[in-house]
Amino acid sequence: MDASLPLLVIALLAAGAGAGFAGGLFGIGGGFVVVPALLLILPLFGTAPEQLVHVAVGTSLCTIVFTSLRAVTSHARRGAVDTAILRSWAPWLVLGTVLGAILADHMAGATLALVFGIGVLGFAAHFLIPVLSARRLATAMPDGPVRAGLAGGLGAISAMLGIGGGTIATITMTLCGTPIHRAIGTASGMGAIIALPGTLGFVLAGLDEPGLPWGAAGYVSLPAALAIVATSLVFAPLGVATAHRLSAPLLRSVFGCYLVVVGLTMILNR
Repeated sequence: MDASLPLLVIALLAAGAGAGFAGGLFGIGGGFVVVPALLLILPLFGTAPEQLVHVAVGTSLCTIVFTSLRAVTSHARRGAVDTAILRSWAPWLVLGTVLGAILADHMAGATLALVFGIGVLGFAAHFLIPVLSARRLATAMPDGPVRAGLAGGLGAISAMLGIGGGTIATITMTLCGTPIHRAIGTASGMGAIIALPGTLGFVLAGLDEPGLPWGAAGYVSLPAALAIVATSLVFAPLGVATAHRLSAPLLRSVFGCYLVVVGLTMILNR
């Protein structure tokens, strides 16, 4: 390792704090914080360059399981979680997640990073461009084949990017007339549904791969995940409390600006 262990631990704890706060604030699993941070930290654990993005994505999904559960519990206490949506979308989310993990395993790391960056910038446009963010495509969430397609696609994209799907879920729900605070609360629950099978998929896909960091289970770095989860669980409720103090327009703008920074960083440094 090129850095001392204490510095690495501090960096991971800081990433966990940011992921937990963002997860509570925006209803995301924290992947948009964790993946870029891990791309900087994992090489210090001995991760080979060709495995770097895959390990970052897999480890991110592992942390999201815990961050999302913490965040959705906090949102539920405020009555901001639609459990009916979670139950009806869960089977299709899981199916899409499995497909996304398989696709990610067959993509080069640079390609996966490019997909991540472009996807994030697309999400940012929705929140920053008034014409897009003000649109309403429906007055209620879809069901039947449309629901299956949306939920399956959400799971697949989330698994490929190492995110909990909160951004896409929040966009979908707001387009269907759901108030943004309730959309964020419900989206945080989708993160755990997506992240658990996604984590298992990346563990299995990375078994016996060369160039993995110390303490890895497949494409998941267990030491990194443990350090990140330790602080993310503490900071997630703080993010939830902050979200419920902010106005909807301000919440959209803050989220959009954050996504622009992340998207450009991923594209420029892949």
